[in-house]
Amino acid sequence: MESASISIVEGNPHLRSLLGWHLQQVGHWVHQSADISHAREIFFSRQPTLVILDAQLPDGDGLEFCHWLQQQQQSLILMLSARNSESDIVEGLKSGADDYLTKPFGMQEFMARVEALMRRNRTMLPPATLECGLLKIDLVQRRVRLYEEHIELTPQEFSLLYVLAQAGGVPLSRSDLLRRAWPDAIDNPRTIDTHVLSLRKKIEIDPRQPSLIQTVRNVGYRLNLELLNNANQPPSQVARAVLS
Repeated sequence: MESASISIVEGNPHLRSLLGWHLQQVGHWVHQSADISHAREIFFSRQPTLVILDAQLPDGDGLEFCHWLQQQQQSLILMLSARNSESDIVEGLKSGADDYLTKPFGMQEFMARVEALMRRNRTMLPPATLECGLLKIDLVQRRVRLYEEHIELTPQEFSLLYVLAQAGGVPLSRSDLLRRAWPDAIDNPRTIDTHVLSLRKKIEIDPRQPSLIQTVRNVGYRLNLELLNNANQPPSQVARAVLS
């Protein structure tokens, strides 16, 4: 089995440690979380290949988090649950899980399912584009279209916009953005502010009153997916801003 980055999101500390130990024994890099809040941080910082997710978590609905993970189009998901009815399994799979394992389960079956998902991962191709409503990001050509207009971005602006879009509207701190969007370690969080300002000048109707890249007080920045998903026609002001 090839080594992979695996995130375990499990409320039971004994089961979480047991699963982590077995996965580490075969060479995987394991990151453990007891709740959704920490699991989200791990997702952004570690980019796991596989997320092992408990359906019942202390700070939220595991099914909702599973759906959010599936929208990121990045990690495979193995859902664990004590609910074993057919309707529960169907609900888990429809929420985005790639596999569903009911508790209690044997460790050999668990490891076999992980190995099967790892085989599936080797055949998966990364998505060529990331679409957020009227924003389309071409990951191969590294081109961006907004309201059907091509926007010229620097490589760093492109990376910053991609990370914001990939977060699915979730606010990201400056530290998160530095860690995910910058190729080298940078200690100055204000670097983010400078690049956000330059990016706003290229994609906002009015950069002085930004609506696409929103500032979240005491947190950082988020991409306003609601605006992108609900806009039907490209505003003329946007077209002028893009062409200027």
